[in-house]
Amino acid sequence: MRPRPLWMAAMAALCALGTAFLVYRDLTLPAVRDVEVWLGYELRGRAALLTAPLHWAILGVGAWAYWTQQRWIALATAIYLHYVALSHLIWSEASPIGRGWRIGLAQAAGFSALAIPFWWKHRAERAGRIAPPQ
Repeated sequence: MRPRPLWMAAMAALCALGTAFLVYRDLTLPAVRDVEVWLGYELRGRAALLTAPLHWAILGVGAWAYWTQQRWIALATAIYLHYVALSHLIWSEASPIGRGWRIGLAQAAGFSALAIPFWWKHRAERAGRIAPPQ
């Protein structure tokens, strides 16, 4: 295995910390535990409790994939960031506590911009300019 790039170690740590934060929050804070957002729509009560582990799993798999330098993780991260962007846009309009489509659009643009380096990494690897992890 080749040495782990610093950015991959940082992303692994970010995903691991995100997982720990979500697990702690969902298990200990009742006001937060009772709401999960999927594709911009809020799930409440039992549906929120049952789907919360999916968020934990997404970030947990991300931590593992970055730590073990999986080839597909840059593409998966780019796609996930665009999903988050779309979710923010929908939530800002659909939720009673959302702040409207203008704020949602600004948030979506920010998350989409964060995806750009991951698209570049994925494209460079597919073009053979970057050696894939072993």
